Amino acid sequence: MALPSLLPHWAAPACVRAAFTLRAGGVSRGSYASLNLGQHVGDDPLAVSENRRRAIAGLQLPAEPLWLTQLHGTTVLQADAMPRADAMPDGPAAPQADAALTRTPGRVLAVLVADCLPVLLAQRNGAAVAVAHAGWRGLAAGVLEATVAAFGVPGDELQAWLGPAIGPAHFEVGDEVRTAFCGHAGQAAAAFVRNERGRWQCDLPLLARQRLSALGLSSIEGEPRCTYGESDAFFSYRRDGSTGRMAALIWLGERA
Repeated sequence: MALPSLLPHWAAPACVRAAFTLRAGGVSRGSYASLNLGQHVGDDPLAVSENRRRAIAGLQLPAEPLWLTQLHGTTVLQADAMPRADAMPDGPAAPQADAALTRTPGRVLAVLVADCLPVLLAQRNGAAVAVAHAGWRGLAAGVLEATVAAFGVPGDELQAWLGPAIGPAHFEVGDEVRTAFCGHAGQAAAAFVRNERGRWQCDLPLLARQRLSALGLSSIEGEPRCTYGESDAFFSYRRDGSTGRMAALIWLGERA
């Protein structure tokens, strides 16, 4: 059975496969309804396991995704050095990282989000793919820089897709967030607009685009939908507090 999902629109090589799950199509209840894929948010573990099974089947994934314990940091996991994902621990014991990279066909990478920005990256020649979890802390700390560096090729040999995230109309932050970005690059000021409460509306996707462009990427596509603004389609931590998680997934198919 097909699963409700978004398929990235980008110029990735034919061997690159990717998807972003929506909140519909699962068995979780209450604030986690219905396709919650996060085992760390307080949902019934059996429901999450069934949701993950449905995601694997509905998206025709070639293997269990490599689930991460995400810490809003900059660690990039070299997935090909790890055991098969179905042999890895889940929950808090899962590998601690906020990005992962693979060069192996059939190895599925994933990050979980509910407002934070998921970023998919692919080498233009199809040799490698990666996924990164870019909340504001990880983005400011350099998670995208670390992920691009993990490819070991110039940035202009990569392309990126930015998934759904909280939009600037709903992402209010304080001076400390603006300072963290503007201290790195003056152009970041364009991503912050002062609101009537004296705080800032932050454009997280714009900040990511700026960082990727500075790394040499010229092919940067994205999904402009806001997770906060579409409660029927997306989980949102800022909107709901107790909520589920969606997954951004990427893998390499067999090359022709």
